[in-house]
Amino acid sequence: MDLGFNLQALGIEWGTAVMFGMLILLLLTGMPLAFVTLLVALIFALGWFGPMSIPLITSRVYSFVMNFVFVSVPMFVLMAAILDRSGIARDLFDAMKLFAGRIKGSVAIQTVFVSVILAAMSGIIGGEIVLLGLLALPQMLRLGYDRNLAIGVVCAGGSLGTMIPPSIVLIIYGLTANVSIGELFTASFLPGFMLAMFYCAYILARAYLTPGAVPDVDPTPVPREEKIRLLKGLALPILVVVMVLGSIYGGIASVTEASAIGVGGVLLSTVLRGEFSYALLRDAALQTLGTVGMIVWIGIGATAIVGVYNLMGGVDFVSEMITGISDNPTVIVLVMMAILFFLGAFLDWVGIALLTMPIFVPIITDLGMDPVWFGVLFCMNMQVSFLSPPFGPAAFYLKSVAPPDISLGDIFRSLLPFICLQLLAVGLLVAFPGITGR
Repeated sequence: MDLGFNLQALGIEWGTAVMFGMLILLLLTGMPLAFVTLLVALIFALGWFGPMSIPLITSRVYSFVMNFVFVSVPMFVLMAAILDRSGIARDLFDAMKLFAGRIKGSVAIQTVFVSVILAAMSGIIGGEIVLLGLLALPQMLRLGYDRNLAIGVVCAGGSLGTMIPPSIVLIIYGLTANVSIGELFTASFLPGFMLAMFYCAYILARAYLTPGAVPDVDPTPVPREEKIRLLKGLALPILVVVMVLGSIYGGIASVTEASAIGVGGVLLSTVLRGEFSYALLRDAALQTLGTVGMIVWIGIGATAIVGVYNLMGGVDFVSEMITGISDNPTVIVLVMMAILFFLGAFLDWVGIALLTMPIFVPIITDLGMDPVWFGVLFCMNMQVSFLSPPFGPAAFYLKSVAPPDISLGDIFRSLLPFICLQLLAVGLLVAFPGITGR
């Protein structure tokens, strides 16, 4: 009795359980997700179908990595890496006080707006949180902001890169679900801005309803010369955003071409500011290589295991199981959201997207729902995963630059109100799909 007969004899139900159990056990050993998925895919391909199935896996992997739109991922990562090493974000943060300076809780409000602009420039989450942790968090703590509020604003605001175009999460979803990334960008802008406004509303509520949560407004006017200097710091970031998003929405460039335009814009900005150097470009390129390498390897592993599982009949099995829960499409969508929420507490968003979307998106299409709307809903759910314990990456990004007296437990406790706001946004998107303009 060979290995192929043994595994196939399990049937799809037990085969699914064994595959899932093997994934969990290997992940608990500390092995990277990319290698876990590749190993499990190889075991089940050989054990279920035999050696002849290996070329089918390699062909699926090849089609994934050869997608032209995927070129935009390293471009946007490179933009973020250059921003990390320039003073553009710092000047942007300083300039925003001109617009929020006379409002109670102004530094927290300007942190959210800077988060939106940074997200619209690069769409990378980790770099934003680190930048804001270095710029905004010390300033809010020094001014006397409630520590939990300051921590939550930095983590939640920095995570807006998931929703605001040009989001890498939206690009990976579009590649996986085979939907227009331009349409995803258009549909996600209003929900992303809505979430940012929820954060601002919460900040203002804390500022005016909780005594001592924020400092009093500084009545000192900003001198005219200082205003001009600050506005100069706002010009280049806004220009880059207009170049990237304007070229996409205006039909001038595709997403891939716009990503290259964005890199050119950020590089030009560093030259004009006198910050460009070989060391800056080299370090940014090395960071890009590491980040994109991780994304590609996770993509290869996830594509391989989903391909094998699909050949086993697993996708049909899961589809029938999920659709059999209820005749109400909304209930099915809520079950999917619950699954994504659970997975988000333990897995990276890249793995979640590439493992689940090939199964979920066909179900959504069969139910007559819009896969573009579902993509925005998926990204909003991933916002929650960035903050939720025990492995919310936003907390670990901030911990790497936070003062030593701020523990991971402090950070996760600070994030609870913002997780509630994100869940509210998910609920509104499910109840009112028109928010996406679809």
